[in-house]
Amino acid sequence: MSDLAARLPASLTAAAEAVRRGDPDRFAATMAAPADLRDRLWPLYAANLEIARAPWASAEPMVAEMRLQWWIDALEGVGEGREPPHEIGPALMPLAGPARHLIAVAEARRADCWPDPFADRAALWAYLDQTAGSLYWGAAEALGAPEGAEGQVRGFGAGAGLAALLRAWPELVARNRPPMAGLGPDEFRTLAEEGLARLAAGRRALRGPARAALLPGWQARTLLGRVRKGADPLVPGTLELSEFSRRTGLLRAAFGWI
Repeated sequence: MSDLAARLPASLTAAAEAVRRGDPDRFAATMAAPADLRDRLWPLYAANLEIARAPWASAEPMVAEMRLQWWIDALEGVGEGREPPHEIGPALMPLAGPARHLIAVAEARRADCWPDPFADRAALWAYLDQTAGSLYWGAAEALGAPEGAEGQVRGFGAGAGLAALLRAWPELVARNRPPMAGLGPDEFRTLAEEGLARLAAGRRALRGPARAALLPGWQARTLLGRVRKGADPLVPGTLELSEFSRRTGLLRAAFGWI
């Protein structure tokens, strides 16, 4: 047995545990996927979690950017056959192709290191495409999605990313880091409508096992629907779903009704 093969189970366990602790919604969605697909998802989701945390690990933007650069270098190394010096490193090695999409995630996350809001909706959507969109497409590619589905899957990911961002908006405002400044009800509704259109197109893009890559977006349509109807994302708790709604929504998504 190769050294990598010997260390792979422990690395996969570490990746799954990191997602369970740090991203419980994505963990629940992955557990709803067929068991034989999960090992292709845990490493990507664990690496994404580390990348998402990096900009918030230091109050000094340059230090935060250095953490992101570490992941950029590590993921480039995976593509060149070099294992990252990290507990999930062995689990990333068999996923060199899909993992390369996380480089775009890390590059886009540089914006999170600085307090400047996005200038307009186009800039926000570009960020969501490179962060959530890249992650969703990397997961779909790991599950065998056809190349022709990339645009729609990335769009679905961006729509799901918008829903997550709207839910986090009050906390970001409290940290003096609003993603965009001066948005009112009409602007939020417009964003929600755009996000729902992306979700609808993405839902039609995949068939078979690759659809499991969309499961982490199971709450997005409900959340964006609320905003389209007038819910104010600036009010804390407005976009929190009940445990019953969450469980029911995930069950429906797992049966292909994302």
